[in-house]
Amino acid sequence: MTKPFGRREFMILGSTAAGSILLKACGSNPSTPTGTSASPVASTAASTTAAGNTVKVGILHSLSGTMAISEKSVVDAENLAIEEINKAGGVLGKQIEAVIEDGNSDWPTFAEKSKKLIDQDKVATVFGCWTSASRKAVLPVFESKKSLLWYPVQYEGQECSNNVFYTGAAPNQQIEPSVDWLLENKGKEFFLVGSDYVFPRTANTIIKAQLDAKGGKTVGEDYVPLGSTEVKSVIQKIRQALPNGGVIYNSLNGDSNVAFFKELQASGLEPDKYPSMSVSIAEEEVKAIGVDYLKGHYAAWNYFQTVNSPASTKFVEAFKAKYGSDRVVNDPMEAAYIMVYLWKQSVEKAGTFEDLDKVKAAAYGQTFDAPEGRVTMNPNHHLSKFVRIGEVGEDSLFKIVYESTEAVQPVPWNQYVADTKGLGCDWSDPAKGGKYKTT
Repeated sequence: MTKPFGRREFMILGSTAAGSILLKACGSNPSTPTGTSASPVASTAASTTAAGNTVKVGILHSLSGTMAISEKSVVDAENLAIEEINKAGGVLGKQIEAVIEDGNSDWPTFAEKSKKLIDQDKVATVFGCWTSASRKAVLPVFESKKSLLWYPVQYEGQECSNNVFYTGAAPNQQIEPSVDWLLENKGKEFFLVGSDYVFPRTANTIIKAQLDAKGGKTVGEDYVPLGSTEVKSVIQKIRQALPNGGVIYNSLNGDSNVAFFKELQASGLEPDKYPSMSVSIAEEEVKAIGVDYLKGHYAAWNYFQTVNSPASTKFVEAFKAKYGSDRVVNDPMEAAYIMVYLWKQSVEKAGTFEDLDKVKAAAYGQTFDAPEGRVTMNPNHHLSKFVRIGEVGEDSLFKIVYESTEAVQPVPWNQYVADTKGLGCDWSDPAKGGKYKTT
């Protein structure tokens, strides 16, 4: 298993909401599950979850290590949703008690902490993970214990677990439309750079297949260890493969992005000739890295802080009121915020915290007027999502240069990759389950 790559320790941002939220801060295998039909046996892992006037939920993210640069703000968004729900009366008459654990940017630690949350803390559900490596590490735990994880970050797809609800984008809701936009607006030659773990490698497999199908060209592909700041050789390879400029598709995660964009600028690879499209850099990362290094580059997400809607304005204002006017919100934070509400709605429809089969069934068709727009949970455990592409501006925020006119339906099994073309997922039908042939 991969050990932690972080070099910086981060403190949890934000304060504990007195009275309403009780916080207890303690402290990869890329195989893809094939899926089976839904089990008729209800989980008993949460049998002592709702005691007295409270119900426990787990929050499991990296609050230290290389991924803390991204994940600590996701915790803030989850806490905001919990505070709002508690102030409005809670869930089924109970106040939410959040038990927070630090995954420490270390995948075995994520697995260990997920077991603690389920077995010892008896949480009703867990909101957690960022990297696909952390999600893959905890997946066997949730599946074996018949517990439930809500996962808030865009990912590579090629997975459809009955024990996970995915509220970030599947590839057809982020990666694929961003490649189409780049082909139309920025060029046909792509250099792919990513962190060396399951998400970037699988994402790039999808991108290469899509480019082959649409007349683009992959001129290079390189990876760096997660958290590594040794990126000079990658920049040299980009220059050699694209001597006259071209598209850089970036799936680096964590602190590596800081070094990459500083070195990119230092080497004279400016966005007018070398535009990059990132899928893990949002407003929080722009602020941390520095706008001078990112201005003019692009990112693909479902939500930006600059979305102009009443729900977005409300979300931004509430977050800043709780954590400070200098804070920003981003896509994973939005997905984390709304997944807490979707869990609440599902529990209330099911009328139970403990019977997770009923909770899962109640989640299908749940809608929420999210900051990104109205989203709906599908029987494949993925959300419909709006697609947006933004350009980093002088103000460190994203100018939206493309957005879909309606929510895009999720496709977990990729239709460009030969091995998964023609496959679907439907947990509402026991005969279909996590993987079935659609054609």
